[in-house]
Amino acid sequence: MQRLTLRAAVLAALIGLAGFAGSANAAPDPARGQQFFTAKHGREWSCSSCHTATPTAEGKHANTGKPIEPLAPAANPKRFTDAAKTEKWFRRNCNDVLGRECTADEKADVRAWLAGLKP
Repeated sequence: MQRLTLRAAVLAALIGLAGFAGSANAAPDPARGQQFFTAKHGREWSCSSCHTATPTAEGKHANTGKPIEPLAPAANPKRFTDAAKTEKWFRRNCNDVLGRECTADEKADVRAWLAGLKP
Protein backbone atom coordinates (compact mmCIF):
# COMPACT_ATOMS: atom_id res chain seq x y z
CA MET A 1 0.00 0.00 0.00
CA GLN A 2 2.89 2.38 0.76
CA ARG A 3 4.18 1.93 -2.79
CA LEU A 4 0.80 2.86 -4.26
CA THR A 5 0.69 6.00 -2.12
CA LEU A 6 4.17 7.03 -3.26
CA ARG A 7 3.24 6.34 -6.87
CA ALA A 8 0.09 8.48 -6.47
CA ALA A 9 2.14 11.29 -4.92
CA VAL A 10 4.67 11.28 -7.74
CA LEU A 11 1.89 11.23 -10.33
CA ALA A 12 0.11 14.14 -8.64
CA ALA A 13 3.35 16.11 -8.56
CA LEU A 14 4.05 15.45 -12.22
CA ILE A 15 0.51 16.36 -13.26
CA GLY A 16 0.77 19.60 -11.31
CA LEU A 17 4.25 20.26 -12.68
CA ALA A 18 2.96 19.95 -16.22
CA GLY A 19 0.70 22.95 -15.68
CA PHE A 20 3.59 25.08 -14.51
CA ALA A 21 5.97 23.83 -17.19
CA GLY A 22 3.45 24.82 -19.84
CA SER A 23 3.74 28.49 -18.88
CA ALA A 24 7.47 28.50 -18.12
CA ASN A 25 10.08 29.73 -20.59
CA ALA A 26 12.66 27.02 -19.92
CA ALA A 27 12.59 23.35 -18.99
CA PRO A 28 12.15 22.98 -15.21
CA ASP A 29 15.51 22.54 -13.45
CA PRO A 30 15.45 20.75 -10.06
CA ALA A 31 18.91 22.06 -9.07
CA ARG A 32 17.82 25.63 -9.77
CA GLY A 33 14.63 24.91 -7.79
CA GLN A 34 16.58 23.76 -4.73
CA GLN A 35 18.83 26.83 -4.88
CA PHE A 36 15.79 29.10 -5.20
CA PHE A 37 14.05 27.34 -2.28
CA THR A 38 16.95 27.82 0.14
CA ALA A 39 18.05 31.35 -0.93
CA LYS A 40 16.92 34.47 0.95
CA HIS A 41 16.71 36.67 -2.18
CA GLY A 42 17.90 39.74 -0.27
CA ARG A 43 15.11 39.49 2.30
CA GLU A 44 14.73 38.02 5.80
CA TRP A 45 13.14 34.69 4.83
CA SER A 46 13.62 31.90 2.33
CA CYS A 47 11.12 29.16 1.49
CA SER A 48 13.14 26.89 3.76
CA SER A 49 12.68 29.28 6.70
CA CYS A 50 9.25 27.71 7.24
CA HIS A 51 9.30 24.56 5.09
CA THR A 52 12.84 23.53 6.22
CA ALA A 53 15.72 22.71 3.87
CA THR A 54 14.33 19.15 3.89
CA PRO A 55 10.72 19.63 2.71
CA THR A 56 9.91 15.96 3.27
CA ALA A 57 9.80 16.88 6.98
CA GLU A 58 7.21 18.93 8.82
CA GLY A 59 7.93 22.65 8.88
CA LYS A 60 6.98 25.47 11.21
CA HIS A 61 5.91 29.02 10.36
CA ALA A 62 8.79 31.36 11.20
CA ASN A 63 6.55 33.96 12.91
CA THR A 64 3.63 32.04 14.39
CA GLY A 65 5.28 28.68 15.07
CA LYS A 66 2.26 26.99 13.47
CA PRO A 67 3.14 23.49 12.16
CA ILE A 68 3.24 23.09 8.37
CA GLU A 69 2.72 19.69 6.78
CA PRO A 70 5.60 18.44 4.59
CA LEU A 71 5.80 20.26 1.26
CA ALA A 72 7.24 17.44 -0.84
CA PRO A 73 4.52 15.33 -2.53
CA ALA A 74 6.37 12.10 -1.69
CA ALA A 75 5.87 12.86 2.02
CA ASN A 76 2.47 14.54 1.67
CA PRO A 77 0.41 13.19 -1.27
CA LYS A 78 -2.15 16.01 -0.88
CA ARG A 79 0.37 18.65 -1.95
CA PHE A 80 -0.14 20.24 -5.36
CA THR A 81 -3.35 18.33 -6.13
CA ASP A 82 -5.53 21.48 -6.13
CA ALA A 83 -4.33 24.02 -8.71
CA ALA A 84 -6.20 26.98 -7.19
CA LYS A 85 -4.88 26.26 -3.71
CA THR A 86 -1.35 25.80 -5.08
CA GLU A 87 -1.49 29.15 -6.87
CA LYS A 88 -2.90 30.87 -3.76
CA TRP A 89 -0.03 29.62 -1.59
CA PHE A 90 2.64 30.34 -4.21
CA ARG A 91 1.31 33.91 -4.50
CA ARG A 92 1.21 34.46 -0.73
CA ASN A 93 4.54 32.82 0.06
CA CYS A 94 6.42 34.33 -2.89
CA ASN A 95 5.27 37.78 -1.77
CA ASP A 96 6.60 37.04 1.74
CA VAL A 97 9.94 35.67 0.51
CA LEU A 98 10.56 37.77 -2.61
CA GLY A 99 8.34 40.79 -2.22
CA ARG A 100 6.70 39.84 -5.54
CA GLU A 101 4.97 36.91 -7.20
CA CYS A 102 7.15 34.04 -8.40
CA THR A 103 7.62 33.65 -12.12
CA ALA A 104 6.36 30.56 -13.94
CA ASP A 105 9.99 29.43 -14.32
CA GLU A 106 10.67 29.77 -10.59
CA LYS A 107 7.54 27.80 -9.69
CA ALA A 108 8.35 25.09 -12.24
CA ASP A 109 11.92 24.76 -10.93
CA VAL A 110 10.78 24.45 -7.30
CA ARG A 111 8.06 21.96 -8.23
CA ALA A 112 10.57 19.89 -10.24
CA TRP A 113 12.91 19.73 -7.24
CA LEU A 114 10.11 18.86 -4.82
CA ALA A 115 8.74 16.17 -7.17
CA GLY A 116 12.12 14.41 -7.14
CA LEU A 117 12.50 14.24 -3.35
CA LYS A 118 12.08 10.91 -1.59
CA PRO A 119 10.35 10.49 1.80
